[in-house]
Amino acid sequence: MTERGVRGKGARRREELARAAATLMLREGPGALTHRRVALEAEASLSATTYYFASLDELAAAAGGALADAWAEHARTVVGRAPGVTVQEDPEAAADVLADAVLPPGDDTEVRSHYEHLLGAGRHPALAGAFAGGRSVVDGVLAELVARVGAPTSAAVTIALVDGAVVTALTEQRDVRGTARAILVAAWGR
Repeated sequence: MTERGVRGKGARRREELARAAATLMLREGPGALTHRRVALEAEASLSATTYYFASLDELAAAAGGALADAWAEHARTVVGRAPGVTVQEDPEAAADVLADAVLPPGDDTEVRSHYEHLLGAGRHPALAGAFAGGRSVVDGVLAELVARVGAPTSAAVTIALVDGAVVTALTEQRDVRGTARAILVAAWGR
């Protein structure tokens, strides 16, 4: 096997472990992150996790990067399949598209898990740093979508409105996507 092939295989294994750590953290929170738990999640040996990640901070940063990458990829997918709606033509449909790009796929339970993870990330500097780095990619994708639908709010303001809608909906046991749509439309004065 060539040196390049070994590096490629190693990079794939490292990515698999990072995704397993991300899955574990989404399901159980950052406190669940240990080399042993990630090894079980990835169906790998404990030595594999410690070989690729010398510390829990390094593992947390990789998991945060994997989550941020998945979030950006989801937003790109929404952009790719977004209907040609504008705020002027159909504000509710435009709000649905933008909320879809910001929110993770899934039902309100998955949204709650995602946001609990985001809030918990602030307590872990390595994880927070990974999210901060990945957020710029999400912001760029959202800026493209905001321009496409003609929203009068910037990408940052749109994300903040959706984030606020999530907190409102989850604490008041309302439908998350419907609440996000209503708040965006209200912010646009439609």
